[in-house]
Amino acid sequence: MAHKNISSISKKIINTSCDISSNSSPEKIDFLHTVLCQVGMPRKQTDERIFERRNGTASVVLEAGRLFKRDQWVDQPLPYGTRPRLIMIHLSSEALHTQSRTVEIGDSIRDFLQRLCIDTTGGPRGGYTMFRKQMDSLAACRMLIGMSISDRDVTINTQPISRFESWVQNGRTESSFWPGVIELGQEFYDTLNSHAIPLDSRALSALKHSALSLDIYTWLAQRLCRINRPEGNRVSWSNMKDQFGQEYSNIDSFKQKFKNALSQVCLVYPEARVEWVQEGFIFETFSSSYQKNTNFHANKKIIHKSCG
Repeated sequence: MAHKNISSISKKIINTSCDISSNSSPEKIDFLHTVLCQVGMPRKQTDERIFERRNGTASVVLEAGRLFKRDQWVDQPLPYGTRPRLIMIHLSSEALHTQSRTVEIGDSIRDFLQRLCIDTTGGPRGGYTMFRKQMDSLAACRMLIGMSISDRDVTINTQPISRFESWVQNGRTESSFWPGVIELGQEFYDTLNSHAIPLDSRALSALKHSALSLDIYTWLAQRLCRINRPEGNRVSWSNMKDQFGQEYSNIDSFKQKFKNALSQVCLVYPEARVEWVQEGFIFETFSSSYQKNTNFHANKKIIHKSCG
């Protein structure tokens, strides 16, 4: 029986899962730094000036910065939500595809937003306005990346965007012109070249509504390829909450949110096999058809329930 009143998000996820299952090779491969795959940026707005997260041997520290506007320095908040995540993926992907830290943005902000699949409406809560705020925050922030690699501990002190020119309104809003390029920091670009994780652009587009879903997908993309034990990796709910649910005071609330987001990710990530056990999860990878994912139908039901 056909499902009724399915939300546009649910339809997008299910259609994307069918597309990926029938055609495993994406037209475009995106990239993100492995540490940013392991440790995401803030998901919700915060008044804090410093954000720190770690996962295993990787850590990120973000420090809110300033931008020069109208002859004075203006404090910017920390970037948060889906938009800075999509922006970093877009900039990283373009830099690696062109092998240049100078990224061509396009003739206008509208063009850039459309390429990121973000709506271009104006107004206080429109896509254009919210994008501009997050772009300012991302351009202003500084980043510390920490990695422990074999016998070395690496600290990278960088600014993801080293040169940024804010657009001039000239009485317009959505169609104001963009300077044309953004320049990634040299240190960030160098480490990105050595530590980039490939991502499926179709999955990113389907998950762009949720920062948590994007974080789970990018984390799995860098984690599952390193699982070499036949029995997979067992991860407890406590581990998951430490990494993805620090803003949740109630473990039951986090569990429900995480299960719903993970179900969305599994539908658009056929190589991920997730077994839910009482104490947490067992994560595995496999190279077979999408229909062999033992959680496919369970995930589909949760998608309808949570998004429909």
